Amino acid sequence: MSVVADEDRLTSREVLYVADKKARGEPCCSTLKMFIVALSFAYFSKALSGTYMKSAITQIERRFDLSSSLIGLIDGSFEMGNLLFLAFVSHFGAKMHRPRLIGMGCFLMAVGSALTGLPHFFMGRYKFDTVIQGWENNSVSISPCLDPAAALDYPEVKIEISQDMTAECEKEVGSHMWIYVFLGNALRGIGETPVTPLGISYIDDYAKAENSAFYIACLQTITLLGPMFGFLLGSMCARLYVDIGFVDVESVTITPKDARWVGAWWLGFFVSAGIMLLSGIPFLFLPRSLPKQGELPANPYNLPKTSTPGTDIKLAAVAKGFLPSLKRLVTTPTYFLLLCGAVLKFNSFIGLLTFKAKYMEQQFGQSASRANFLIGVLNLPVVALGIFLGGLLMKRYKLSVVAGAQFSFLTSFIAYLLLLLQYTTKCENVPVAGLTVAYNGTPGVSFDDQTLFSDCNSKCSCGPDEWDPVCSQNGITYMSPCLAGCSRSTGHGKYTVFHNCSCVLDSTPVDGSTSVHLGQCPRGPDCSRSFTSYMAVSVLSSFINSLGTTPGYMVIIRCISPELKSLALGIQTLVMRTLGGIPAPVYFGALIDSTCLKWGTKRCGGRGACRMYDTDMYRVIFLGLITCLSGCSYFFIIAVIVLLRRQFDEEKATAKEHSPKPGDIELLHHHQQHHPPYPQPTPNLGDGGGPTGPQGPRVQELVPNTWAGSEKTDSQTGSEDHQEGTEKDVEPPSPPSSPPSSPLRTETARAASPSTSQAEDQAQNHDGSANRNQHTEAQQGAPEG
Repeated sequence: MSVVADEDRLTSREVLYVADKKARGEPCCSTLKMFIVALSFAYFSKALSGTYMKSAITQIERRFDLSSSLIGLIDGSFEMGNLLFLAFVSHFGAKMHRPRLIGMGCFLMAVGSALTGLPHFFMGRYKFDTVIQGWENNSVSISPCLDPAAALDYPEVKIEISQDMTAECEKEVGSHMWIYVFLGNALRGIGETPVTPLGISYIDDYAKAENSAFYIACLQTITLLGPMFGFLLGSMCARLYVDIGFVDVESVTITPKDARWVGAWWLGFFVSAGIMLLSGIPFLFLPRSLPKQGELPANPYNLPKTSTPGTDIKLAAVAKGFLPSLKRLVTTPTYFLLLCGAVLKFNSFIGLLTFKAKYMEQQFGQSASRANFLIGVLNLPVVALGIFLGGLLMKRYKLSVVAGAQFSFLTSFIAYLLLLLQYTTKCENVPVAGLTVAYNGTPGVSFDDQTLFSDCNSKCSCGPDEWDPVCSQNGITYMSPCLAGCSRSTGHGKYTVFHNCSCVLDSTPVDGSTSVHLGQCPRGPDCSRSFTSYMAVSVLSSFINSLGTTPGYMVIIRCISPELKSLALGIQTLVMRTLGGIPAPVYFGALIDSTCLKWGTKRCGGRGACRMYDTDMYRVIFLGLITCLSGCSYFFIIAVIVLLRRQFDEEKATAKEHSPKPGDIELLHHHQQHHPPYPQPTPNLGDGGGPTGPQGPRVQELVPNTWAGSEKTDSQTGSEDHQEGTEKDVEPPSPPSSPPSSPLRTETARAASPSTSQAEDQAQNHDGSANRNQHTEAQQGAPEG
């Protein structure tokens, strides 16, 4: 029916509404695409803030002198805050004003980011542990083996021996400042609570079914720009000294590759807070609901209502349905198995994301700045491309639930095999005298402090806690000039050179130099080649794994009832962060701590941050834990695929049982032609049967299924004139019963429609002459409109 004819039958109020709507148009901010743009910016902002926290892990660990397990707990505080409100926001938030809740969450995340960086301004200047800070007169030559008390005879020399400063040791101002970092990260987690579940459910509610996967893929692709810029921001801040603007950087004797270097970790948190604050503003102007995509409201009563009195949802009624909805959700086998597999996979992902940059630092000798930069410009862009292509493939080929699960499993398993190849890309331990090699150059890892001393430095007043590494010409690093047995020095600041080192003489040829300079020895060219291979395998693995992200995400959405989508996404996030986001950084960090060879010492005593790790053991534990968790998750994914295929086959078989047979189609059309809209008892239906005859019950059973099944039934059974008479003048009888619905009903209807068409074609070709006679009689006896 034409649009003009539709408008002719409108009431006067509706005509005025349509004219007014045409005149003023729809507001631009009430479209679904505007919401997707705003949500993409919010996703970008929260991803930037979260990944910057990951990139600053090493800097925070060194600045506050924390272990990897404790820094993992701080990183997990984000999930702790998220857990406080996630389940309730996912359930109650779906019944409230979702855009405004998302905007409020963005504002809370901005406050949390600012609170995280605030302790920098209350901690004073950063003082790293070093034996000799610098010289005022570079012509002075003293012995690094000199007893600390003897240094008083050299007023030209500034000496700072951190382990012997007990007289000046007081409770440091920043000793517990890491608690503010913990609280700020937790507040950021609270603010993130409504963004993901409410945003995804809002899109899925008002987008076309065929566009939903594509929109979510675009959203996730744009979101990955946030981590990319987050790591790039972390790279820039890690290159800057922590007290930049307050100290002379030229006077700092350490470099970004030094284990004591701390970058400007606090700067990035204030940058991310400002971006997050801006992202929350658009949501204040978005409506509570939208028309379904492709559908315009027919009258004012269908318009979105955001503040009409009497339409507010009662929280008591919503709370009453929470537990039954939760029970329905967890008793769905497919959803439960997917949840178990996702928890294991999420554990491995969080561990990898949290400590990947640190692994690159320790295994391949990269600085924190370079490691974050490479992750941001190599790994994350290919992940964004993979997620986008995965959503595009799902839209292009219209993958079913089963096909999406299989595709996600295949890509993930190929990436898993590539992960195993990373075991072969490695670098040997840095040769450090007393830790990884003996003083005579014999390789061997030692965790005993007694191996730090030898006959060559027995006459020096050295302590086991010293860490001011120097490098000799033979490629061996010594923990301090004192432990190297050096007797004099020249130069100033970072350019200081120590001479006549007795321990260097033991492992150096007769004609070799016995001098050392500040800093650890660089790694060899073999390590650079291994690092190149590692990055190539890592980038390829990231791309292949990301291809299955969107199909796997849509499996979770489509395997449950539509009214449980928001709750399902919220519970999934809740469980994954409870069992993955919180514990994973902690136990990953604890296992990494077990590989530490040399711990730093706090100024007031106690163990500080680790200065050096056993890289071989680090690689085995770090990659081994990731591969074990990922491998175990595939058992649940395979079970999900088997369950989905079985359920799909059952739905398909049920649809075939309810589809019409060739002989029944003729009876159906005679029934529609000779009877009014509601079935009435008739003595004859043309085939000798009636409602009480042999074909009567069969006709009534077939009517609802045929009408609701394929729209091509009438057009393929009769001529064009007969089709118009049937569609316009005869209405289908109301179905007495229908098969139970399920999330796979759409997929089953698609699979069952070819068989219905084949049955109808057979009905057309069966006994052509008899059908034409019956068709002529039916047209003569059919009611005229």
